[in-house]
Amino acid sequence: MSESTFFEQVGGHDTFVRLVHRFYQGVRTDDVLAPMYPDDDWEGAEWRLTAFLEQYWGGPGTYSEQRGHPRLRMRHAPFHVNPDARERWLAHMKVAVDELSLAPLHEAELWDYLERAAHAMVNTFEETPS
Repeated sequence: MSESTFFEQVGGHDTFVRLVHRFYQGVRTDDVLAPMYPDDDWEGAEWRLTAFLEQYWGGPGTYSEQRGHPRLRMRHAPFHVNPDARERWLAHMKVAVDELSLAPLHEAELWDYLERAAHAMVNTFEETPS
């Protein structure tokens, strides 16, 4: 008997597409987060986050195949990620996670990771970009 991955247990690709799409619906309207994304690359941003999360949770390795090692802190270094940005990111992600209606244990595991990841991306405590 093979053990399934978290990716499979929560519904696979479709679940992560829904999560990320709903998340970016909020981000696009956020006056702090939206300017961090090029106006002409929202689809690219959705693809990158979806592929990263799928790979992290045991899905296909497409992210690394196309983009190399995730290097999350390095990739986020050019952006002004302060505690306010982190909390806004988490607020939009919480809406997206809640709308998935996952089993409580799956939701807790996913949310634990997302909180830890968001805290790890903070790279400044300055209120505004310099």
